[in-house]
Amino acid sequence: MKNLIYIIFFISWVMPAQNEALFEKANSQYAEGNYEEAISLYEQIIENDETSVPVYYNLGNSHYKLNNVGPSIYYYEKALQLDPNDEDVQNNLDFARNMTLDAIPDAEATGFSASINELISMFSYNTWGVMAIIGSVLLAVFFVIYYFHPQTLAKRIFFSGAVFMFIMMAVSVFFAFKQQDHQLNNEFAIIYVEEAEVRNEPSQRAGNTFTLHEGTKARVLEDFQGWVKLELANGTQGWTLHENLRKL
Repeated sequence: MKNLIYIIFFISWVMPAQNEALFEKANSQYAEGNYEEAISLYEQIIENDETSVPVYYNLGNSHYKLNNVGPSIYYYEKALQLDPNDEDVQNNLDFARNMTLDAIPDAEATGFSASINELISMFSYNTWGVMAIIGSVLLAVFFVIYYFHPQTLAKRIFFSGAVFMFIMMAVSVFFAFKQQDHQLNNEFAIIYVEEAEVRNEPSQRAGNTFTLHEGTKARVLEDFQGWVKLELANGTQGWTLHENLRKL
């Protein structure tokens, strides 16, 4: 029993303290221009199962300083998975993307569906879930006040507020499930090598369809015996070796 208590104490207090110390040391190395040492320290934090926007962001910055296009984009993308609205991460990601060689235009999405998808992508499904909880709590509060308040005008105001909160809760729940479904069923990867040959079949004997370069982002469609089927933003598809990329 005593050993179990020590283990719990170590996990809950010592490990976070150790990661904080590593983070401060990594930041110092970064400030001094020792980017490779900073990368090693940030990676130790991730190996300790500590993931956060600052760690991914600073790791991306360190790789960017070393002109490591693929890794810098990869870690900026990882940071955005945790906080899609972080402007600093998005700005640095845009700078890193300017270093890529592949100019792949996005397939144009128009209409009401595109607008809804853009709205849903503003927040992570966790954020939408929190908004749904807040809406449900306020709905209950407004309804209770409406039910017990003696004045007619106040009852109308709080009833309208309850209706609004119900709509907010329902929309947030719907968006949370849509965003979660999108993240679970849409896996992306970053090309991690300088050049990656993309073939029309998962075989070295298949024809080379085109070549992707470091930092390009693609959607993962399928895995097959060490090969990955990718789809680019413009809808082009092909197979490349798993070792050429890193999945987000």
